Amino acid sequence: MKSTKTFLFITIALSCFMISCREAEPIDNKVDEAVAAEAEREVVAELWMTDFEAAKVKAKAENKPMLLDFTGSDWCGWCIKLDKEVFGEAAFKDYAAAELVLVELDFPDPKGQLAKGQSAQLKAQNEALAKQYGVRGVPTILLLSPDGELIEKTTYQPGGPEAYVEHIKGILAK
Repeated sequence: MKSTKTFLFITIALSCFMISCREAEPIDNKVDEAVAAEAEREVVAELWMTDFEAAKVKAKAENKPMLLDFTGSDWCGWCIKLDKEVFGEAAFKDYAAAELVLVELDFPDPKGQLAKGQSAQLKAQNEALAKQYGVRGVPTILLLSPDGELIEKTTYQPGGPEAYVEHIKGILAK
C-alpha cells in the first residue's frame, strides 16, 4: 500500500512537471523580445532629438531641413495615430534618416508619467517654441530650413507613411 501511494505521488508529480514544462514559454523568447523592443526604442530615439538648439546645429552641419513634431504623445489621439501610422513605419524612418533632422516637442499629460520625467528646461523650451511658431494645438508639424526659418506648417495626413513622405517632399520642393 505504501509503495502504491509513493508510486502514485511520483507519477502525479512527474506528470505535473512535464505539463508545466510544455506550457511554459522559454525564457530565451522573453529575453529576445525584450532585447528587440529595447533596440527599437533606441533606433527611434536616435532619429528624434528633443534639444532644439542641438538639432539646429545638426541641420546646419548636414544641410537638412528640420521636421518639428509638436505632440501630446500620451493623451492626443491624432498625435498617437500620426506616430503609429507614419512616424513609426520604416518608409518614413528611412526617408527621415536620410533627408531630415527630426525634433519631438512633447506636451505630455501633466498628470502622467511622461510629464514627471520631463525636465523643467525641456518643458520651457517646448513652450517657448510653441509660442514662437504660433502653435495652438497638437499635432502640429513644422518644416524648417537648416537655418531654422519656417517653410510650412502641416499636421496629420491620411494615407500612411508613403503618402506622408510625398506630402513632405512636396512641401520641401516649393
